[in-house]
Amino acid sequence: MLLKDRVVLVTGVLTTSSIAFTVARLAQEQGATVVLSSFGRAMSVTRRAARKLPAEPEILELDVTDQEHLDGLGDQLAERFGEIHGVVHAVGFAPSSCLGQEEGLAAASWEDVATALNVSAYSLPALAKAVRAVLAPGASIVALDFDASRAWPAYDWMGVAKAALESAARYLARDLGPAGVRVNLVAAGPLRTVAARSIPGFAAIEGVWGERAPLGWDVDDPEPAARAVVALLSDWFPATTGDIVHVDGGVHAIGV
Repeated sequence: MLLKDRVVLVTGVLTTSSIAFTVARLAQEQGATVVLSSFGRAMSVTRRAARKLPAEPEILELDVTDQEHLDGLGDQLAERFGEIHGVVHAVGFAPSSCLGQEEGLAAASWEDVATALNVSAYSLPALAKAVRAVLAPGASIVALDFDASRAWPAYDWMGVAKAALESAARYLARDLGPAGVRVNLVAAGPLRTVAARSIPGFAAIEGVWGERAPLGWDVDDPEPAARAVVALLSDWFPATTGDIVHVDGGVHAIGV
């Protein structure tokens, strides 16, 4: 019961194949009260997935690019729960021009790049600001990452956005540390989620991952990454912040 008596906000739950869904399930199994967020047409998809959790959670409407939604989030959480103890940032998006184009980075317009950076990177500090007033001492913010230390086939501007996310997490760790709030990332290996299937060339990445991973890698199993998120949400890492925990079978540590 690592998360007993804790309230955790989990963003990004769509289908049951998502890492965020598995995080929500494990968090409930570890004693947490979980609240989800979704918006627009995705709300119905999130509701369907939520019914498959051990306990159907409340779902708040939240578009992380909508300032009105962000401005009202803290009050909604305070009214329902008083304070929260964890936040999972599992949000990312890039327009198609930003991914897998023959021209590479040059193919995308600034407008599309701005969308990718806004949704995938800026949303982390924006979300942290929105919930700052209701974060309990010792709270933990965990964001999902994909190793941005190298260039990947087809990942293009999403890779740049992930690099920005990693940097933002370090600065947030600096800013929120004095209040006892931790900020960390979990860099998972490739998984067959809805988001991954939208990336041209994803098969080229997942095809070699298992061969390079010392521990092997299952592209259909989000639980190892989700377990790392739940562990970081707990108080078992009280002095860890600004860090990236790699859950990728060890690929990040291995050369060609």
